[in-house]
Amino acid sequence: MNILVINGPNLNFLGIREKSVYGTQDYNYLLNMIAQKGEQEDCRIEVFQSNHEGAIIDRIQDAYSDGTEGIVINPGAYTHYSYAIRDALASIALPKVEIHISDITKREEFRKISVTAEVCDKQIYGQGLDGYLQAIDFLLKK
Repeated sequence: MNILVINGPNLNFLGIREKSVYGTQDYNYLLNMIAQKGEQEDCRIEVFQSNHEGAIIDRIQDAYSDGTEGIVINPGAYTHYSYAIRDALASIALPKVEIHISDITKREEFRKISVTAEVCDKQIYGQGLDGYLQAIDFLLKK
């Protein structure tokens, strides 16, 4: 299976930003964890990160024709207001999982709103980095 993991703004700052919320592991730790999961499951996992909304939309659109079979997306702050990313996700008929490291239901009011979750097959939050592995497992079972 070919899985695409998309990380939105500021996720490249894992281990730097708000350690009490996002943990102390850095972005390279996450990349290595995902790569190991791909090896264990004998699947191809590409990770893409951008702080730019348009680049994320372009990558989602590319997934339509590049052999991607499932998407894990952590849209970061775009979760709460990017109808453009929501529309891009809605436009491709692939299984999709929205992931959040923190428990967004226990944070600021604006974080409780996700405009992208309704076009995904599943939403995982509050599981730390392990949520990425759970999302990959979900896609592998679909």
